[in-house]
Amino acid sequence: MTTPERPNRAAEPEDVPVLGDGPDTERVRRFWSVRRIPAALLAAAVLGGAGLLLYDVAAVRADHSAMSWRRELADELATRPLDSATILAVAGAVVLLGVWLLVLAATPGLRAVLPMRRAHPDLRAGLDRDAAALTLRDRAMEVSGVQSVKVRVGRAKVDARAVSHFRPLDDVRADVQTALTAGVEELGLARTPALTVRVARPSKKG
Repeated sequence: MTTPERPNRAAEPEDVPVLGDGPDTERVRRFWSVRRIPAALLAAAVLGGAGLLLYDVAAVRADHSAMSWRRELADELATRPLDSATILAVAGAVVLLGVWLLVLAATPGLRAVLPMRRAHPDLRAGLDRDAAALTLRDRAMEVSGVQSVKVRVGRAKVDARAVSHFRPLDDVRADVQTALTAGVEELGLARTPALTVRVARPSKKG
């Protein structure tokens, strides 16, 4: 009696999400910071202030006297001129606080994490900028003639400054450019940053 042959699953390619070679059609957005501390502080301040004010208003409606701080604040606002240094300082601080909160609400915040290409809709990855800079630095150090390299990776630009102690500078610059161009592509970033390469001789010690 013969048994049916089982399919060879080892020969079938598995559905493992990998970085694709081509550009994605879906726009990859930056990672947003949770910002728990500013959100918690703002919520606590608003809740405490609103609760205290509502309690005082309810007490006045119940024929009780208003709190001393609200009477003093009303008297100060009624008698103190608007061009007073204290009023201007408090108003400036409130404006700065409001601008800071608006910036926190409208910006992603995680500038150190670069979004990577999405090869699978359920997979989202990011790369730390320092790790990307270290990887590109190692690639540039493999070029013949390079003595040292400093690489800075931004959201839209990669700046590499190399020091070459031998070989013509143009040749070293071309090799470093080629190596870093391939290295940037292998990082799998969603947005390929522009690459700037500078090569110089080591400074002469007097």
